[in-house]
Amino acid sequence: MPQSRQLAAIMFTDIVGYTALMGSDDKKAFSFLKKNREIQKPVIEECNGRWIKEMGDGVMASFSLVSDAVHAAIKIMVACNAANEYQLCIGIHLAEVVFENDDVFGDGVNIAARIQSAAGPGCIFISETVHHNIANKSEIKSQFVKEEKLKNVSQPVRMYQVLFADSEILVPEKAAPAVIENRIAVLPFVNMSSDPEQEFFSDGISEEIINMLAQVSDLKVIARTSCFAFKGKNLDVKFIGEQLKVSHVLEGSVRKSGNKLRITAQLIKVSDGFHLYSEKFDRMLEDIFDVQDEISLAILDAIKSKILPTEKEAVLKKYTDNLEAYDAYLKGRFHVNNFSLDELLKAIGYFDAAIAIDPNYAIAHASRAFSYMVIHDFKWLPSEKSKPQVLESAFKSLELDDQIAESHIAVGRIKLHWEWKIKEALELFRKAIKINPNSAECHVQIGLCLALLGHDKEAMDHSDKALNIDPFSIMNIWFASPVSFYAGDFEKVLANSKRMISMAPNFFSGYMIAGLGYMGLKRYDEAIEAFETMLKLAPGTYTYGILGTAYGMNGEKSKARDVIEKMKGFDGVGLAGNHSIGDVYASFGEWDNAFHYYKRSVDIREGAFMLWVKRLNQLWYPEMVNDPRAIALYKRIGLPD
Repeated sequence: MPQSRQLAAIMFTDIVGYTALMGSDDKKAFSFLKKNREIQKPVIEECNGRWIKEMGDGVMASFSLVSDAVHAAIKIMVACNAANEYQLCIGIHLAEVVFENDDVFGDGVNIAARIQSAAGPGCIFISETVHHNIANKSEIKSQFVKEEKLKNVSQPVRMYQVLFADSEILVPEKAAPAVIENRIAVLPFVNMSSDPEQEFFSDGISEEIINMLAQVSDLKVIARTSCFAFKGKNLDVKFIGEQLKVSHVLEGSVRKSGNKLRITAQLIKVSDGFHLYSEKFDRMLEDIFDVQDEISLAILDAIKSKILPTEKEAVLKKYTDNLEAYDAYLKGRFHVNNFSLDELLKAIGYFDAAIAIDPNYAIAHASRAFSYMVIHDFKWLPSEKSKPQVLESAFKSLELDDQIAESHIAVGRIKLHWEWKIKEALELFRKAIKINPNSAECHVQIGLCLALLGHDKEAMDHSDKALNIDPFSIMNIWFASPVSFYAGDFEKVLANSKRMISMAPNFFSGYMIAGLGYMGLKRYDEAIEAFETMLKLAPGTYTYGILGTAYGMNGEKSKARDVIEKMKGFDGVGLAGNHSIGDVYASFGEWDNAFHYYKRSVDIREGAFMLWVKRLNQLWYPEMVNDPRAIALYKRIGLPD
């Protein structure tokens, strides 16, 4: 091919952590290369690009159009994230380059390669020339990241990140996030067994160590959800540590064959990568409790964490001595964490099996209660097939063992969300937090209680703690957002919504939270747009009610009335419809109708929505707050004067 000089968009992609993987598992590394080709080649061809060459684990491609290059990068990244086996970083630069003998040369190639090296895992970085070329493309969003002097490039390069629905990490901080001393993340232990069905066991050991360490007040422990967000991503420990703002990371592996175990564990200091603790255990299955104790105590010793005698007792606490029951419990926890009706029903089956073997297994009862409560609150089963089971298991758990946080949390959730006994729930949650100061779930529930009681500053403190402990939990962000909303911090509500949408673009709650943030700022048109997206993803009485309320507050009374008529025609309107219909009537000032439906909602005690009616009135309808009907309503609900 003769030499030619052309203006082209050059794209480099690279597999994160590939060199380290080659050193530890070359078979897996080569499988990633094959998968990488299968993902990228068809996309590059589809987007009118030219596959130039592979360089180790990297790929170089060129495109005549900048938009084609960026669209290809997004499609490749989305496909890679969906495969969930490894992560890529991608860089794109537009420049005049030389094509010769099926290869490309020039300074533009070097700049594109350096931009790719600067990109974080899961990120697409582009140069300023690329950014300017796509600025008029409404379907492509990019945001400035940093200006940096790149190796062998004379002038500093301004870099932007392409934002897309599957982005795991939005624009990185300009400086590395500050780590917090005595703050630890326990990464999911790798399943090294030949049987993939043993994944539950390696995950379970990681979760058990997290729960053991969480009992220590001097130690800040990242919750399971956020630690497991990095599972299978093959990321550098330093990068993970910086994302979670931890000073230490524990990683390890588990090989289980029959009754034989091999467990490895390494405690790594994030700042310098130094191994503070490293151990390998070749034991029998019946020794699993001793191994977990040894690892936990070694970690506390290595980071010189102060541990009180009562806390040490909690760390070493055994919930059952029966290995068969423990095995069933770990399988149950594995399915709970997959969070769907089918998975929760599988989890309940395993918890039932564990309880049948050991009827005094309190934490299995608490986990059974949690599973049925999720099923009930998401209305995945009729109330009569879920609510009695929640009540039975939660109170049984507390009766068996009042020294585990899970028992108090299980009963506290019933007291708050079902019985509307806010102060009793708060007392139970505070007992739980004394036992487990690192429970994100408990902190967020305390925040809700305090917000309902009007103690906004203290409520915000607890919701912030929950988000620090479990920053990658969508449910955590969802529960923390009402606290910020009623405290009037609408910018924080919007920040929460953006994070939720980036993590789960097809989950309705991110758009709901966004709409509420815009409502608080009186940006009603933007709120309605967000709520309309929410409704498409999750049509129902509750989401229709939120959209109808926005119409009413924006002066679109006719549209609000249309929403009410639709909701009145729904089957099962009593599940959430009375409260929602009342909200829409209130939004355009028809107080008689609003109170009529609010009263019906309280009469049948439909969910926890009515708990917020006073705070909502204070925020949006102050004229309703002192109405005698409102005062009587608040009293029936149990809200403070």
